[in-house]
Amino acid sequence: MSVTLYGIKNCDTVKKARKWLDANSVPYAFHDFRADGIDKSLINSFLKQIDVEVLINKRGTTWRKLSDKEKEIKNKTQAVTLMLENPAIIKRPVLDVNKTLAVGFSEESYKSIKF
Repeated sequence: MSVTLYGIKNCDTVKKARKWLDANSVPYAFHDFRADGIDKSLINSFLKQIDVEVLINKRGTTWRKLSDKEKEIKNKTQAVTLMLENPAIIKRPVLDVNKTLAVGFSEESYKSIKF
């Protein structure tokens, strides 16, 4: 089984997800967007399963700091560019379990995943 948790290590929601995975003895690899980087192919692989509106976190400080022009996402290419330039705008964490993705964290949703 392959489990990868994507996020930013100092994000509170990512910390909760990591704590839950550790407490439930789920082995996983952690990919930090800031330390390990992010590329176009990774974002495109996310977008095959996750809608742009779900993947972009419009409630965070990174989104609020963007100009109105930057917030006008007209297409997928523009969204990918925005996420490459601002990795913290990606809703976290993104959990990849055998190529099936889940965004965000809640104990209920993680309990329902077949690890």
